[in-house]
Amino acid sequence: MSGHGEGHSHAHGSTNRARLGIAIGIVSLVLLVEIGGAVVSGSLALLADAGHMFSDLFGLIIALVASVIALRPASDRHTFGFQRAEVLAALLNGLILVIVGVFVAVEGVSRLLAPETDHVQGGIMLVIASIGLVANVCALLVLRGGDTASFNMRGAYLEVLGDTIGSIAVIVAAIVILVTGFVQADAIASLAIAVMIVPRAVMLLRDVVAVLIQSTPKETDVQKIREHILGTDGVTDVHDVHVWAITSGEPVFSAHVVVDSQIFADGTTGLLLDRLSECLSQHFDVGHSTFQLEPAEHAGHEHEQHR
Repeated sequence: MSGHGEGHSHAHGSTNRARLGIAIGIVSLVLLVEIGGAVVSGSLALLADAGHMFSDLFGLIIALVASVIALRPASDRHTFGFQRAEVLAALLNGLILVIVGVFVAVEGVSRLLAPETDHVQGGIMLVIASIGLVANVCALLVLRGGDTASFNMRGAYLEVLGDTIGSIAVIVAAIVILVTGFVQADAIASLAIAVMIVPRAVMLLRDVVAVLIQSTPKETDVQKIREHILGTDGVTDVHDVHVWAITSGEPVFSAHVVVDSQIFADGTTGLLLDRLSECLSQHFDVGHSTFQLEPAEHAGHEHEQHR
């Protein structure tokens, strides 16, 4: 027997898609400006920031497409629907960030080793980076609040946040070049951007992998769930407990629950399932729960791996 709590909330879905759409427009415009500015100024840091922004744009588009795909209803072939598309999109985002970070690091080291090839125009760098900073701040304000709603929104927010910090690094490098003529500041800024990109990507990939290997969500306390279930009238034991997530914010729970034989005799199994489902939904924000109710004599001869 099973009880299903229909707690899946898509209240923020349309808002998040609107946020993503606006952010895509902002990032697209700034990307074109930064590429042009990098070519004219000869700045690697500006080109690195543009490369990072290109990965962000690609990631934002993927996130938007994935959020639309995730709305497709469940079917007999895809019984949980397509919500995990958001996780796969976040995985691709993370991989792109790693690639960009490594490329920027290699180019930055190359510039440091051969500074005589650098002919950086600090004035153009400063103007373009300042435009990028303003635009990134606007994009952050648009995405703010949605960064905790899903992996996609979190990935998008982190990427734009990295761009914002990157723009600041380019501005600082441009000022140093204008004041002192130290052109290596451009390469140093590009390395700083690479250092910011890779750790963020690794953290995102770590959380994505945790979902894909069906680890227990870090905010879920399995022992407390056990205690709540055991505290329900009529329940004598609980085993074969599994908690995982379809995507961020969508935990799933299943368990075998041993109940007093009187529950079956009185025909109140339905009421017990309701209580258990409501408990998980209200106390642990678990929208989808499945319980197998069984008498003690059945639990006694279950296969060892289910205990």
